[in-house]
Amino acid sequence: MLEKLLISRTLRVPASTGAAGDGAAVARQLDAALLDAGFSASRALLEHVGGVAPGPAMDLAATVVSAVRELVGDHVQHNAYFIGFPHDVPDTVEFWTQRLRAAVLAGGGTASDAVLRDAVRSGAVNLLDLPGYGTYQHTYAELLAAHDELIASAGDRLTLLHLGDTADVEAERLYLALAGSTTPLGEADLALLGELAVACMDGTQPDVIPVREHRAVLNGVRLVLGRTLVAVDTTTDVLRLACQVSGGDVSLAAPTRFRSFRRPERRVLLAALDRVVAAHQDRLGDVARHAEPWKRLGERLHPHEHEQWPHAQAVFAVARGERRVRNLAARAEEAIGAGGAGAAASVLSAAPGLLLRSADRLLRLASPAEQGVVVDAVRGALGSASGRVLCSLREHVGNRLAPVSARMYVNRSRRAWIGPDERPPLPAGLVAELSALLDARIAARLPRPQRPLLVDPDVLDVALPLSGKSAEGGFGVLPRGSRAPVAGELLRFFTYWRQTSLRTDFDLSVLLLDDEYHSVGQVSWTNYHHEGVVHSGDITEAPDGATEFIDVPLTIGAPHVHIYSGESFQQVAESMFGYQTRALDQRGAPFDARTVRARSDLRGKGRIALPMVFARGERGWEAVWLHLYLEGRPSFNRVEEQTFTTADRVRALMERRYLTVSYLVDLWRAGADVTIWDGSLPDEPVTFIGIDAPEGLPAGSETYTLNRLHELIPA
Repeated sequence: MLEKLLISRTLRVPASTGAAGDGAAVARQLDAALLDAGFSASRALLEHVGGVAPGPAMDLAATVVSAVRELVGDHVQHNAYFIGFPHDVPDTVEFWTQRLRAAVLAGGGTASDAVLRDAVRSGAVNLLDLPGYGTYQHTYAELLAAHDELIASAGDRLTLLHLGDTADVEAERLYLALAGSTTPLGEADLALLGELAVACMDGTQPDVIPVREHRAVLNGVRLVLGRTLVAVDTTTDVLRLACQVSGGDVSLAAPTRFRSFRRPERRVLLAALDRVVAAHQDRLGDVARHAEPWKRLGERLHPHEHEQWPHAQAVFAVARGERRVRNLAARAEEAIGAGGAGAAASVLSAAPGLLLRSADRLLRLASPAEQGVVVDAVRGALGSASGRVLCSLREHVGNRLAPVSARMYVNRSRRAWIGPDERPPLPAGLVAELSALLDARIAARLPRPQRPLLVDPDVLDVALPLSGKSAEGGFGVLPRGSRAPVAGELLRFFTYWRQTSLRTDFDLSVLLLDDEYHSVGQVSWTNYHHEGVVHSGDITEAPDGATEFIDVPLTIGAPHVHIYSGESFQQVAESMFGYQTRALDQRGAPFDARTVRARSDLRGKGRIALPMVFARGERGWEAVWLHLYLEGRPSFNRVEEQTFTTADRVRALMERRYLTVSYLVDLWRAGADVTIWDGSLPDEPVTFIGIDAPEGLPAGSETYTLNRLHELIPA
């Protein structure tokens, strides 16, 4: 299982430690199986498999094929409701009429048009419960038999797999990279970090763990194994740790039901709290922000039984309101209330990250005389705040020259709200001054490449991964706001789900928008056709898994996945969204792994998912990642009811200027040799930055691909 995770996360195959032998036949079989899934083994990988005995070679090959098929969603059967899709899909009303006629005939009645109208008007007919509706009428094998093999195209995806070191070495390398990441990890990577922490606990440990959520995951493993905690220096670190070992949310965005702790665990947690507060009494100021979780945790830790840790007892006294402690933010708010934005900036200077996150508000509130004080405070904070905060502020400042059409708020769960932008724009001179300050500081912190930089042009429009929480896990998934070129003539969207216990109906839909983001139509289970766009048919339950498809000739549009009824995205056993690109003359079954360009998990909070939008950009058609969820209704969500809210969110995201990899490349140009890759291989070692690493780079080259782009964010 660990080897599969390593392959999926890094596209590197851990080397087998099996006996040497003749595995050439297995290597040939592996090469063929990978090509069927849209992957290719590097020459070094095939040579390695060919030099291993047949038994371990076959085990390695099976692991590799299983991992990559799951990565692109090829591990399940993607059946379509209409066996002939995309051809032979009837008109929606005509199809419902056929189902209704069949129901009336089955009941022994006549099926004249008048009888059908009376049946519908009576209100006793639920179209979704008509016989044969929403359930497959053919097997997956019958679907495959009804379609020719896919005609291979030069544009089909081919992703290269590289040979890695042994599984232990690869696991330790990934563990150190994830634990030491300067940006927060997403849910999938946090879970992977926990597994790697168990496997690597006795090996090399990271020198620094910059992100506190990562500390909680590592300390959760250490607490359970009876090891010493590391890097606990705030009260909130202890709260996150308690949430982690209770199976809760380490980001503290959702409430956690704390488990019972063993006595040794209670002593470790209380002792850690006592040390933190004893060293810095001002740490008590953080407690009130999470008072309720602290009170619930106190019921499990019984601090009153441990008089030897009075500072830990003070934490719970503050949480219960028995002791009042003002924190830094409260003192800053008092200064703002007194009309002193400059004074508030001075207060917040003790917390550089908080000051920079508050800079826009302080500058808007500051009088002309105070504006210089705020800018000086910001300048003084730049050296102490994290690189991620600097990049976030730089992106924010770049969008403050004019009001936006709508202001979008997105939380850590990728839930999105829209509101009017009532902020006055910042003066152009001030924006230029702040931008120059941030550019200089970020450039000074960038890692200095020891070799010439070779940059794939396809990576330039990828948004900097300032947080892993802004994207789902999967294959070919880019951070929110990233733009990827779309080749081919036809898009094929797919969504797959498998319910856990309740009957669950997911609905794939596409909202079509014009250049002004006005709706010009939709395709969904209520409308199978619209000007060449075709729906594959509605599936209303998925005990064994179900898939819906939509074929879209390239045109602007935003795909949705609505939960019509049943389990949420987080409750179903499995759910995903993805897209394929094909030429118009390509035939074959609705799903073929070789044409999958991206596959994203669907695990967010909400009843409506907005994974991405497709639009015409300056260089042709582009896929723009949204990674948004809407609350929706508990049941019966439909695309027709989300036209305006979807269009607002799409417009807000499309108009926003994201900080991309090209921003870092431009900063590097001042002090490094930077070349845009034209597809030819260099003669000397390089530092390659791209979506995927090409085969044949000179020995000694270093690669930063999609899974490592977060390492480019300065510390």
